[in-house]
Amino acid sequence: MTAAHSVRHEAHGARGAFFVEVNGERVAELTYRRSTEALVNIEHTEVADSLRGQGVARLLLDAAVHWARESHTLLTATCSYASVQFARDTSLSDVLAPDALTAPVACEVRRPKS
Repeated sequence: MTAAHSVRHEAHGARGAFFVEVNGERVAELTYRRSTEALVNIEHTEVADSLRGQGVARLLLDAAVHWARESHTLLTATCSYASVQFARDTSLSDVLAPDALTAPVACEVRRPKS
């Protein structure tokens, strides 16, 4: 990833996103909703076709995990991508809420139209 592909974070009330912009256009995004002060649910991940296969979805997830560690926030995921990554990678378990891997999955990774 180049500096042009750095992950940014925004939060507005209970909602937030980690995202990548290219030329002012959002081309990848991981969105979340805060359930409580200490609990966030990752709801959705989208990556543009132009970034497919470059690990951008994982980059977004890693940014969210880093933020969760720094802010002492626990994560759950109804996003299928995040849920699968949490189940596969035990190094992420320190930020998972106790029931995180049993939450129903409600989304799939989508790619914004380029």
